[in-house]
Amino acid sequence: MKSNVTLSDVAAGAGVSIATASRALAGKPRVSREMVDRVRAVAAELGYRVDPIARALRDGSSRLVGMIVPVISIPFYAQLIDAVEEELSRAGFELLLADSHGFVDEEVRRLRVLGDRRVDGILIVSSDRTASMPSISNVPDDIPVVTVDRALDKPIADFVGVDNELGIQLLFEHLVEQGVTSVGYAGTDDATTSGVERWQSFHRLARRHDIEVGATFRGEFSVENGVAAADHILNAGPLPDAIIAGSDQIAVGLVSRLRERGHDVPRDVLVTGFDGGELSRVFWPTLTTVVQPLSSIAADAVAVLVDRIQGGTGALRRNRLAPELQLGGSTSRESARD
Repeated sequence: MKSNVTLSDVAAGAGVSIATASRALAGKPRVSREMVDRVRAVAAELGYRVDPIARALRDGSSRLVGMIVPVISIPFYAQLIDAVEEELSRAGFELLLADSHGFVDEEVRRLRVLGDRRVDGILIVSSDRTASMPSISNVPDDIPVVTVDRALDKPIADFVGVDNELGIQLLFEHLVEQGVTSVGYAGTDDATTSGVERWQSFHRLARRHDIEVGATFRGEFSVENGVAAADHILNAGPLPDAIIAGSDQIAVGLVSRLRERGHDVPRDVLVTGFDGGELSRVFWPTLTTVVQPLSSIAADAVAVLVDRIQGGTGALRRNRLAPELQLGGSTSRESARD
């Protein structure tokens, strides 16, 4: 392999001009995806490496995007991060990842660090729909911010996430088909818009379908919350026909605790989740759940952010993407009979 490979070598190997090779490697517009892939393949083969400091000085851009999530270890966020990183790479950016651990003060510190690193933009899954707003508002004006998965109470930044009401609607339509006449709920509190929207949609759709609302429990997005919810619902009286969980993690804790206390899922009660990540497919019974279109959410969020980085203006965007229903054993009458 040739040492000190230059951009000129990459351009020659790809059969393009130096300017085109530079744009392709930087992920700039007016270069087709096929051209980007070809140039990057040649660069990788030749061992070409972009000098990030030189490029930042030349372009006035670090080609870095920061991302903050509440808990990296949650499977849903791990998959979201992976999808975002892939989209950023295609656009010529590298990802700097930070975990707020769900605390607003940690979020403030992470935002400050990313600002000091002069990232070109920030993607954030906020910790709190209200308390997170001041720190996001204080991000320098030349660093665009896109909120992902969880919106804020006021439109101070672009937002890309799932249509939570449509997701709950898909669950109710399925449960009605299964003959459900009473339903409980195990979700999260009012700290996030995801928690609020799924909770409010649950009550709206229960009324619309004339389904009795049984015991409900709200805490946080965790397996432990699902365990606590199961205890609360069981102690409240007879089990409802079904229980809707506000996340797959909650559903897993719920089902596990129900089993420990002698109740079979789906024979005694149907259980649904929300997220549709790998967890829903490896748990037993597999979960009936709402599948968030993670690849589309990541692609949309990155596209909005890159547009802002490149000077795009206009009204703040609130893009809600449609989820899909994934059927699993946790609501299967056939599984119950078996």
